[in-house]
Amino acid sequence: MAPKSSPKNILIVDDEKPIANALCIKLKKEGFNAEVVSNGEEALSKITTGHFDLIFLDLMMPKVSGFEVLEVLKSRKNKIPVIVSSNLSQAEDIGKAKSLGAVDYFVKSDTTLSEAVAKVKKFLDNK
Repeated sequence: MAPKSSPKNILIVDDEKPIANALCIKLKKEGFNAEVVSNGEEALSKITTGHFDLIFLDLMMPKVSGFEVLEVLKSRKNKIPVIVSSNLSQAEDIGKAKSLGAVDYFVKSDTTLSEAVAKVKKFLDNK
């Protein structure tokens, strides 16, 4: 179950709409507030104007990539935890994302929706 206090707000940033929407629905069923945007440009705008407790971020997107989003967030000394969800599975990509501030990283093809939600719960419960 989601925390009993006010629901946590999660921003899902992914240009693969079926995946993003499925994750959004699953998170909402678990009691979280979740919102989807489809590129890094929209994400940076939302992050500037909204309040989020966690960001789910894809890396390979049009306009502004997830790496670029991480770079901007790092330069702003962002305190919002970011979990990267990507199809990139090379150690170099994982290392780069973590060096830019990602708190966790998982490869989409190796992770179920339930596992993704479990990562969110685990991270927010330990916060």
